[in-house]
Amino acid sequence: MRIVVALGGNALLKRGEPMTDAAQRANVAVAAVALADLARDHQIIVAHGNGPQVGLLALQGAAYAPDTPWPLDVLGAESEGMIGYLIEQELINALPDDAACATLLTRVEVDARDPAFDRPTKPIGPVYTQEQAESLRASHPWTLVADGKSGFRRVVASPEPRRIPGLKSIRLLVDNGITVICAGGGGIPVVRKGDGSMEGIEAVIDKDRTSALLAEALDADALLMLTDVASVYRAWGTPQQAAIKAITPAELNAMDFAEGSMGPKVAAASGFVRAGGKMAGIGRLQDARAIIEGKAGTVISENAGPM
Repeated sequence: MRIVVALGGNALLKRGEPMTDAAQRANVAVAAVALADLARDHQIIVAHGNGPQVGLLALQGAAYAPDTPWPLDVLGAESEGMIGYLIEQELINALPDDAACATLLTRVEVDARDPAFDRPTKPIGPVYTQEQAESLRASHPWTLVADGKSGFRRVVASPEPRRIPGLKSIRLLVDNGITVICAGGGGIPVVRKGDGSMEGIEAVIDKDRTSALLAEALDADALLMLTDVASVYRAWGTPQQAAIKAITPAELNAMDFAEGSMGPKVAAASGFVRAGGKMAGIGRLQDARAIIEGKAGTVISENAGPM
């Protein structure tokens, strides 16, 4: 099967771990073992998250020139290169000697008129005090919102991915047996101007939605979203909490999930299957093969058995 695998941020950095090179390399090495195992019998295309890394790069840039922050499209490109390198190196170490792997920076086109630009919701960067937030509002065209009781965070738009301009290059590599790492962090957000040219824009695209778009465009058989949760749960956080083993898109869409966590994953999974994909799976990194085989995680398909 041809499988697009979307690695959650936990594949690079466990919750509470320091943002160090050693920590990221150790976690990526573990992820590479699971990916290499899957690649023994299937063709995989790897996408990944980048939230903590973009935050780190933004802080590094602010330390150098606090009044001229780097735009998010550039930070996204930097993080794609950094994370892609780590994944590629560890994956090559885990694959057979004759395996080939390539990391591609991936622009993803969004609509400049997307309603998401009027309602920024995606938190990025550190938590600020009220005094810091007021200063930032005065010096930057940022939207900062209260982050619980701990302070304020910057939020940016998270528009729908519409098209992958570099798809031809990705497909060329995939069709020639190259394991491709691409669409990191949802891709580099770009918009098309009136004259047909493209430019970067301040936004963060959801990686799961972009992964579904990529899977559709590459005619993948499966979309696999790997995180640190064993499966999708109904009634999450309540005494009635129960794991969902297999479900159809229609049944899944009738349920409610948190927009900031599982919501985008189930939407991406349902959309991919409705568009013709054979199956989508959600579960833990270490269960990658078992999810594809229907033995772990949550499997979404049109012919799913009882939940």
